[in-house]
Amino acid sequence: MKDSDSNNRKDSPDDVILDGWFSPVYTDSRPVRIDAQKAAQYRCVCFNPDAPEIECYKVIRTRILQRTKGHGHNTIMITSALPGEGKTLTTINLGISFAKEFDHTVLLVDCDLRQQMIHQYLGFDSPVGLVDAFRENRPLTDLIVWPEVEKLTIISGGSLLRESSELIESPRMKTLIQEIKTRYPDRYIFFDTPPVLSCADAIGFAPLVDGVIMVVQAGKTSIDDAKRAASLIPPEKFLGFIINRQTGRIKHGYGYGYGYGYGAR
Repeated sequence: MKDSDSNNRKDSPDDVILDGWFSPVYTDSRPVRIDAQKAAQYRCVCFNPDAPEIECYKVIRTRILQRTKGHGHNTIMITSALPGEGKTLTTINLGISFAKEFDHTVLLVDCDLRQQMIHQYLGFDSPVGLVDAFRENRPLTDLIVWPEVEKLTIISGGSLLRESSELIESPRMKTLIQEIKTRYPDRYIFFDTPPVLSCADAIGFAPLVDGVIMVVQAGKTSIDDAKRAASLIPPEKFLGFIINRQTGRIKHGYGYGYGYGYGAR
């Protein structure tokens, strides 16, 4: 079985074989080192096996797997209603949580073409990103980095693009997403996109993926804004809301006491 663009899965003493599945060996991707202090500052908690919030993300992971596994669905867009609600943090923590599952790899793609934040949250420099794939016709292998976390790879950084909605909705973007989706069946891809109500990018990107998750912040996002944002997403794509900074029980969902929750639409 082939591995992701950044992982060459091969027979070697470093491979771990579990029920016929090979843990990847990273040889092609550019290795980067995560700044642990900065990641902790931004609450990328899933790096820490003792963090109490991990259980929240495990439950969310299980719910997503139940909705997607067996259907050939592996491309998930993470968005929010408004800026500042925690979508980038959620993307990172979900990616780490999924990478801890033994039988698949994870690719995080920073798809906010106006500001690239994933690599900043994790504290590493990245001179190339998704925009560069189009401007300079770079292959995916030039964009992907390995943060020295097993089964996790990232595309984030590089050039920015203010008029981004035209590129998001272009045939070239559709072709790229299809290539990422179908090339490796054991990989989940999480796309961090702009907020739905701030620009047209997320609305244009949603039809390209298998599922959409919307992050809303308890005590900040109004019900009207959440409903309006959800109404702009194709209903067959919508997997549910993640309620960020929730401290109590969520009706028809979950409350964990650690500031996170998940609620289906």
